Amino acid sequence: MVAAAFRVGLRVADVEAAASFYRGFGFDEVGSVPDAEGRPVMTILDRGGVHLIVDALVGMPFPDSERERRTQAGPRGLGVAIGLGVDDLDASYAYCRTSGCTITTEPMDEAWGDRVFECVDPFGYVWEFSQPIADGQPADGFAAVQENWFGAK
Repeated sequence: MVAAAFRVGLRVADVEAAASFYRGFGFDEVGSVPDAEGRPVMTILDRGGVHLIVDALVGMPFPDSERERRTQAGPRGLGVAIGLGVDDLDASYAYCRTSGCTITTEPMDEAWGDRVFECVDPFGYVWEFSQPIADGQPADGFAAVQENWFGAK
């Protein structure tokens, strides 16, 4: 297997459950590393050449450090949002609603020409799903965002 140019690693308590859940986002499993009892401690998923690496919180050969202890304690993904472009935002929204996600932003059209929603997955990670709006991108979308958010033109 060739390493992907872009990878995101997520630490979770249950690698099997998380890998199964993320397959619902359109990721395919390309590899897994089991522990001595045969349970996966790492699963590698791929979507469009991007690897999502799902690692166990406990059982990986990471050195004991302050950072590792903080990682294990949580919270998961603090300050990080993972963006994922999709072909069917409504289907992604329905999947997230019925799969244990907490919806933090309902689907809405943004000034830059995407329809988006945001959720926290059952493993504590924030995901922002987006789909281009069918009628195209507003001509002055980013200028409108800048003005609304920062009061600048």
